[in-house]
Amino acid sequence: MESSLEIRPLTARSIVLSTLLGVHPPRLPARYLVRVGEMFGVAEGTVRVALSRMVNSGDLVQGGGAYALTERLLERQARQDESRLPRALPWDGTWEIAVITAERRPAADRAALRQAMSALRLAELREGTWLRPANLTRHGTDPGGGEAQGALDDRPGIVARQCTFLRGRPEGDPAALAAELWDLDAWTAKARALQTALTETTGMAERFTLAAAVLRHLVDDPILPPDLLPADWPGPGLRAEYERFEKEFERLLTEQVLA
Repeated sequence: MESSLEIRPLTARSIVLSTLLGVHPPRLPARYLVRVGEMFGVAEGTVRVALSRMVNSGDLVQGGGAYALTERLLERQARQDESRLPRALPWDGTWEIAVITAERRPAADRAALRQAMSALRLAELREGTWLRPANLTRHGTDPGGGEAQGALDDRPGIVARQCTFLRGRPEGDPAALAAELWDLDAWTAKARALQTALTETTGMAERFTLAAAVLRHLVDDPILPPDLLPADWPGPGLRAEYERFEKEFERLLTEQVLA
């Protein structure tokens, strides 16, 4: 079951990274990160070696005795935050459509675009055409003309340079189109398994690794309008279970680490 849920081993690096991704601002003194490691049975020396390696690899920056996430991981934190508390808008039935219009794109640009499209939660209908329901804030404005806020609202330059964006509506059943673009059954099955595992597991180390897997799965949630989702969509329940874990972990940090 663990392999199907993509549970990753608890390591000094994963402890440091998950802890920083969960705090705002994502910056903590080294001594606090050492205490978190010790809370999970990881020796101080092991945590400090991991911190040094993460600085060298560009995951963390060090200053004033504290460690903080780099810009790349700040983007990951913003995406995780959005996944936990989606900022969806009322949906009027329109879809946003991205058509690749750039020519002679280097392989690196094509790969970067695919990654950016995934971050924007667009799905590929066919080569060069990406789309999704227009229910998420984009490019500084919402479909109603109001101002939108948030680190993920503006489309990355790699997207703006390669694509032309349009708005439209499918002539057929939009729910059927959504089911074609996203494997909602597979997402549902894994979400239910993760929720059950997180609910039934009591050890904090095991819950910590399960919670990280939950976050990774929530990042893959297409955040579709309710009209396009199965009636028993498990997204809200999985988010609620994660929030319960997060409060539990925050209490533990306060009592054992930050005190």
